[in-house]
Amino acid sequence: MRKIIHIDMDAYYAAIEQRDDPSLRGKPVIVGGTPGTRSVVSTCSYEARKFGVRSAMPSNTAKRLCPQGIFVLPRFRVYEKVSRQIREIFREYTDLVEPMSLDEAYLDVTHNKKEISSATIIAREIKKKIHSKTSLTASAGVSYNKFLAKVASDFKKPDGLTVVPPGKAEKFLENLDIRKFYGVGVATENRMRKLGINNGADLKKRTLEELKENFGKAGIYYYEIVRGIDERPVINEWERKSYGSETTYEKDLTDMDQIAAEMERLSEKVFNGTEKENLKGKTVTVKVRYGDFTTLTRSLTREDAVDSSEDIVKTALFLLRKTEAGKRSIRLLGVTLSNFYSDEKIMTE
Repeated sequence: MRKIIHIDMDAYYAAIEQRDDPSLRGKPVIVGGTPGTRSVVSTCSYEARKFGVRSAMPSNTAKRLCPQGIFVLPRFRVYEKVSRQIREIFREYTDLVEPMSLDEAYLDVTHNKKEISSATIIAREIKKKIHSKTSLTASAGVSYNKFLAKVASDFKKPDGLTVVPPGKAEKFLENLDIRKFYGVGVATENRMRKLGINNGADLKKRTLEELKENFGKAGIYYYEIVRGIDERPVINEWERKSYGSETTYEKDLTDMDQIAAEMERLSEKVFNGTEKENLKGKTVTVKVRYGDFTTLTRSLTREDAVDSSEDIVKTALFLLRKTEAGKRSIRLLGVTLSNFYSDEKIMTE
């Protein structure tokens, strides 16, 4: 049986800001754009969460809920640097590390470099080393599959360690509130509660046919996870499927020259990013959100790979002409390159 650990840093961005600026410690810190703009909250400290502030919430809403909140602009280079330090600790124990973001990852320690038989001991050591090296706390979940480890890591935050062994998984899941099930979002939670599904025990009573009827293919997932079934392996090599960049503007764009200039800037940013990662893509997608929040995308797949920033710019501007840019105000613009394939394949075609 596998031994999986899920490590989730506690209020990661905000914790780093509090670490680096002692005057912020113990205060409601909100990392994200400033109020009065269209920005959103990236994350916030636990002091701010007490007021109902949450990630992805509009900064204006966060300010209304927590007037005394201290807004701090994100420093992604610092967060990335600390993340690398944390991953170095993970790899002291195993190469089977699957990062999900800068602040969380799965580790398969079934066969580990230090030949430690207990995944719980490893999780405890990792938490201790993270704190020693970065002065930050992490929460850990330990179990025999990814789903249970993920749910367990969120069970006792912050600085928690929850272990769900095979013999206790059934009871653990039955007592778990439905909102705690990873993969159950707000909309799905509301639908489940209307159906009388409030916890794992309620979910487990439903047949596979009932769940598929109400939730489609996702019903199969819910049927399996409430029974502790999750066969997904920890994958240490992640293949990027797309590379994009988008911007939400404080003031809607109406001038076509300005819109075109923004498309050029975003296209160049995407090309530079893919070039650094040695990625060659054939599909360019443009995303446009109008002032009334209507959002649309336009895509074009080229016969050959994009080979320069001019290629993306030219294609993006062509796609932009298939929208109402210049006629309607624009709130957001985005450019994405996808459909990647290797240089070797390009040469043999």
